Amino acid sequence: MSLTKLLQRQGTHLRPNPARVVVRQFRPATEPRDLNPTDKSRANHIVERVLALDSQATAAQLEEVLENFQGRHRNLLEMFDARANDMEEAIAAHVKFTTEQRRLIGAYFLHEYSFEAAALFNPSIVAHFDQTGAPAHGRRIILSVRAVGEGHVSSLTFRSGSIADDGAVTLDPTARLASIPKVIRRTPGAGGDAVDLAFSTGEDISERVIFPVTESQSNGIEDARFVAFDTGTETVFYATYTAYNGRAIRSELLETRDFISFRMSPLQGSAARNKGMALFPRRIGGQYAMIGRQDNENLYLIYSDDLLTWDGGTAILKPEFPWEFVQMGNCGSPIELDEGWLLLTHGVGPVRKYSIGAVLLDKANPSRVLARTREPLVRPDPSEREGYVPNVVYTCGAMRHGDRLILPYAISDTFCNFASVGIPALLDAMAG
Repeated sequence: MSLTKLLQRQGTHLRPNPARVVVRQFRPATEPRDLNPTDKSRANHIVERVLALDSQATAAQLEEVLENFQGRHRNLLEMFDARANDMEEAIAAHVKFTTEQRRLIGAYFLHEYSFEAAALFNPSIVAHFDQTGAPAHGRRIILSVRAVGEGHVSSLTFRSGSIADDGAVTLDPTARLASIPKVIRRTPGAGGDAVDLAFSTGEDISERVIFPVTESQSNGIEDARFVAFDTGTETVFYATYTAYNGRAIRSELLETRDFISFRMSPLQGSAARNKGMALFPRRIGGQYAMIGRQDNENLYLIYSDDLLTWDGGTAILKPEFPWEFVQMGNCGSPIELDEGWLLLTHGVGPVRKYSIGAVLLDKANPSRVLARTREPLVRPDPSEREGYVPNVVYTCGAMRHGDRLILPYAISDTFCNFASVGIPALLDAMAG
């Protein structure tokens, strides 16, 4: 029987919505020196024009801005105040601003950004840390999704939902508003800053959007692979993701316990210079373990005593079948079964067609491959071939629910779908 016949595609879809916007910093471009020979920046020009308005005109302009934008964002006046404070270092000495002037100036240095206007894809899924309200014999879930907007800048956003007893996925309604977190602190390190972020506690999880906050991430936070990590005393949610600055990539780590406060840390070592790393959900033999692909082609098993440093590794999986001849990669963190570690993989075949397969690794020694799929479990269906990047199905992480594998996956780098597959049937169909 074809492996694809084991897959039960569901009717739940998650599509991008260009109406969802966040407010981001706006930095006016500087004109060429020969067109603007003065020492004043454009920021100072804007401030001077605002200060030239009389108090009545200033108040009227601020009222118009609020009328246009206040219903689209939370705490807009606070955002204006904060942005004006941020701009103090960039503008020349000036008279003390009135409250209206300060807020209006702040508004001129912000802009709306439709963070998922182009795509909403490459999901990963974990069990919710709060199972209140879970369906009978079901579970609450958190879905992380890569969102892409103008300029192909990737950010990280979230959804919540539930899995029913029969494996059916239902997503909670998406909030109309969206927001980005406050940067609480930056901690310098050898490989770059670690950054602590926090959202407001009253926001729905679907409102939360993590945008690039460091130079290494400036062009995108890509393909977060979340895992519920068992420390032995508590569960910590980690996600490995790709930081992209427009020229280079590297792997970084996101940490949270409540999906409100986050820490972003750069990973170091030779194995962290590429993308697609995935952390095992617990230590193995007292060490952290990771699946990576530092040579752009094969999958490696890497061990470390330090969660932030990853060197070396052993190649354990190489392209073997035609649908993966170009390269292999992991599709999220390994899932622990009684039979071993179930690892979803992606393969790239002719005409750069992406498909998803599976591998079973030995539980005590994950470098030992027990079985793998000879053909894909998921390949682009005829109805799933078209999109931003055609002929691609991709996931950043599935989860086990009873004897089923719940698999969110992206279609052509555009939107998300959901499927499930029986784990016993999948294992029976894998070749040793």
